[in-house]
Amino acid sequence: MTTPRKLFIKTYGCQMNVYDSERMAEALGAAGYVVTDTAETADMILLNTCHIREKAAEKVYSELGRLKGLKAANPDLKIGVAGCVAQAEGEEILRRQPLVDLVVGPQSYHRLPELEARARAGGRALDTDFPEEDKFDRLGGRPKAQRGPTAFLTVQEGCDKFCAFCVVPYTRGAEVSRPAARVLDEARDLVARGVREITLLGQNVNAYHGEGQDGAWGLARLIRELARIEGLDRIRYTTSHPNDMEDDLIAAHGDCRELMPYLHLPVQSGSDRILKAMNRKHSAEQYLALIARIRAARPDILISGDFIVGFPGETEADFEATMALVRAVGYGQCYSFKYSPRPGTPAAEREGQVPEDVKSDRLARLQALLDAQQQAAQQAMVGRVVGVLFEKPGRMQGQVVGKSDHLQAVHVEAGEDWLGRIAPVEILAAAPNSLAGRLAAG
Repeated sequence: MTTPRKLFIKTYGCQMNVYDSERMAEALGAAGYVVTDTAETADMILLNTCHIREKAAEKVYSELGRLKGLKAANPDLKIGVAGCVAQAEGEEILRRQPLVDLVVGPQSYHRLPELEARARAGGRALDTDFPEEDKFDRLGGRPKAQRGPTAFLTVQEGCDKFCAFCVVPYTRGAEVSRPAARVLDEARDLVARGVREITLLGQNVNAYHGEGQDGAWGLARLIRELARIEGLDRIRYTTSHPNDMEDDLIAAHGDCRELMPYLHLPVQSGSDRILKAMNRKHSAEQYLALIARIRAARPDILISGDFIVGFPGETEADFEATMALVRAVGYGQCYSFKYSPRPGTPAAEREGQVPEDVKSDRLARLQALLDAQQQAAQQAMVGRVVGVLFEKPGRMQGQVVGKSDHLQAVHVEAGEDWLGRIAPVEILAAAPNSLAGRLAAG
């Protein structure tokens, strides 16, 4: 019997990369690989990269440098780079790092077995095409092993928005929505293997318009059909764009029980001048009006978002407009970053680049406000009874941890027999990033 080769995947960045790593493991499973948790025991190492964060490429090269010792100790070890950095800099990666055997972009993961065979035969493989065939279909079905109670499910990829700071249209391509029937089939398979909560993924997931049996479906229609799957108790989606929040999707937040009261809706800035420079195509006033409509449909919804400070040309007045918008919305949690140029994006070469010390100061002030709002949202949960899906053992013995309806981490004293179950929990105390509770009657 042939000993299976071992595959180690290190995943950077967003939930879509987590999903893609799962599918890469499935594709290479057909080539005789099984997943291992340690790079030291691997026959192949894949770095699934993200190009959103600052100095992403440099971090990849640093990680590759750390792998030189493993390659020296095991010359048969194959090393690959996947993801958005691979897409953007594939040929440069092969030129700068002789130890890399294959480079594959996000749209070509279904070709991994043939790329691996080429590398195993002694060649070097590069595939950063945008192939016409559907990578999801070519990857085939997932293995039938049991899963944890939560899963990601990509329904839409790519972006047509071309925000001035973003590389996604160049690394993931144009917006493409998966056919509804294929999404539903994959969701049913996940539920059959123990999943109770699915998070739908897309670069602009609420731009989803997939082919259905009676024409194109929007995201709301897809969510309502998913909610009919017996055993699927929770549905979430991320990441959204304000311009794609259609009326029926807003309504679904109010009348679809399975759609959780949490929405990640990035705005990036509160300044109309900066939003225009970013090519966001919405104003701060339009965003605030949209938030009001969503909260009217679902009053208890928790809103999260993204912010970039120090975008080229941003003045102190522009920054104060962002702070005013944050105060008006009242976020439950947020992600905030200093602007950093991405090669090939329109903003990278613009005049008016903000000095680093100014960006750092603005980010500190913004994060202080966002942290205060998050703490207020955490404290507001104390005394309430919330639903919690328990996912894993806690750090303390006799403790289990899960996520509330609002995606807040909650831990209680309970046995591991509660894992995979949803239960009402009374919240007793709030910490910066988690809630403590006890099982409630119900």
